[in-house]
Amino acid sequence: MIAYASRTGTKRNLAALRAAGWRLLLSPTGVLRTEGFRYCLDNGAWTAHQQGTPWDADGFLAAVEKFGPDADFIVAPDIVEGGQDSLWLSLRYLVPIRRLAGPKPWILIPAQNGLGVREFHSYIHGGRIVKTGVFIGGSTEYKLAAIRLFGPWCKARDVWCHAGRVNSQRRIRLCANAGITSFDGSGPSRFAKHLDVLERELRQGCLFLPEVGL
Repeated sequence: MIAYASRTGTKRNLAALRAAGWRLLLSPTGVLRTEGFRYCLDNGAWTAHQQGTPWDADGFLAAVEKFGPDADFIVAPDIVEGGQDSLWLSLRYLVPIRRLAGPKPWILIPAQNGLGVREFHSYIHGGRIVKTGVFIGGSTEYKLAAIRLFGPWCKARDVWCHAGRVNSQRRIRLCANAGITSFDGSGPSRFAKHLDVLERELRQGCLFLPEVGL
């Protein structure tokens, strides 16, 4: 299972993340610098939601153009807890993202409250030109259920499945048991000790998943 930490500028924490083999999650709402890590690119919608500010579509597309081609995956725009409206928004951005980023990165379509695998069936595939997977977002209650639902579903289709906001040993264990490809957390970016706690859980056996074009 691949671990991503929110991008940080703290040298000590970056050194610890690099030593542990973690990757970085970049956001157009933060400092866009890779620090020499492999990385993924978020869309910034969660930060805008937390801050109560409008989502910056132009900022996201500029980040996709500059950093998207070398990203492991790009999270398509979504609406936090937005259900079907969120899915429609994500789908409208698939072509612009692919045009700006090229065929290399996976494009992950966020799963938000009210959405199940039926809604994703026609849009998720690991083709050679367009590779789409699932980013599990939403409320905490929805996320925990969606990990159990989408993890095995994506694994059976050999596509990328990522869980957002995973900052505890319990959630890492849940992701591993469900066959999740990757997760991200902000704790290791802020506190080096938190990285040690999560790393102990990651090192508990049976956490290495088959590759899906990683």
